[in-house]
Amino acid sequence: MAKEDKKIDFESSLKELESIVEKLEDENINLEDSVKSFEEGVNLVKQCQKQLQDAELKVKKLLDDGSSLEINKS
Repeated sequence: MAKEDKKIDFESSLKELESIVEKLEDENINLEDSVKSFEEGVNLVKQCQKQLQDAELKVKKLLDDGSSLEINKS
């Protein structure tokens, strides 16, 4: 996978990670390719973690906003 600055969606990242794991499980892969694939995988994991954190913050904010509205109505 070429290094890209643009974000890819979460599901695509997971599919790419699965592909990397399969490649790393191949006994015929050389050390250089293994390290390169591992590095790509680590970067994808970091991207996924960031996307999950962003989604969690958004959900918390939505829940906080909703509960404040309900409290103000009472």
